[in-house]
Amino acid sequence: MSSSTVTARLAARAAGGAVRVFLVLAGLFWLLPTLGLLVSSFLSPTALNSGGWWQVLTAPSRLTAGNYARLLADDAITGSLLSTALIAVPATLLVLVLGSFAGYAFAWLEFPGRDVLFLVVVGLLVVPVQVALIPVSELFGAVGLFETTAGVVLFHTAFGLPFAVFLLRNFFAQIPRELLEAARLDGAGELRLFARVVLPLGGPAIASLGIFQFLWVWNDMLVALVFADSAHPPVTVALQQQVRQFGNNIDVLAPGAFLSMVVPLVVFFAFQRQFATGVMAGAVK
Repeated sequence: MSSSTVTARLAARAAGGAVRVFLVLAGLFWLLPTLGLLVSSFLSPTALNSGGWWQVLTAPSRLTAGNYARLLADDAITGSLLSTALIAVPATLLVLVLGSFAGYAFAWLEFPGRDVLFLVVVGLLVVPVQVALIPVSELFGAVGLFETTAGVVLFHTAFGLPFAVFLLRNFFAQIPRELLEAARLDGAGELRLFARVVLPLGGPAIASLGIFQFLWVWNDMLVALVFADSAHPPVTVALQQQVRQFGNNIDVLAPGAFLSMVVPLVVFFAFQRQFATGVMAGAVK
């Protein structure tokens, strides 16, 4: 082996190691504010007023779970978590079910105006949520859905469907036609074909879509602030109602923020394998 080859390999390994070190440092720097918020959530109001979160490096005994205990003892916060779940779960399931059926129809069924309708769906992707707040508020007020959980679910479902249909239609269209034709020759109807062939193959894409939709709805504040029941608001609105000045309420904001992050984190880590598979499949196709 020539010296030039050895030198080139050593240079490549050194460059690769430098890139890894840079990525690790960049990741730690990006996580630093989140780490500071996490540490602050375990500091008492007195400790927070006396110094920054880095004081735990010299006085770790100041850490306490009192902020979380007080927050969980607040019926408004615990009730808001239930309200958020009652919004996020149905809004996610409806988008997955309706988006899957529509995606399959646009991908493999022939019907008049299919391409035009799909272009309309794609065009709806660019409609911002803010544009619909006033007209939808008037509509919900007329039909009795304003300040109701059902109204918030319907709003999130309507705005989540265009992306769901676009994503799943493109994913389902990559399924080999021969596979579907073979299932039809075996006597499978469209519903059975959809349930036995298309859904299992589209599982990664559906799981990825479900994670995106759930996180979007769970973390939403604008739609909840406008349409949700003010007596039983979601957790984002409940925290906003308790926080008036950031500096004086960090003992409420910090534990509340991490408390609201627990469920999305559990959902993400529970389905991270399907999420990664769906992303990679989309990238390859």
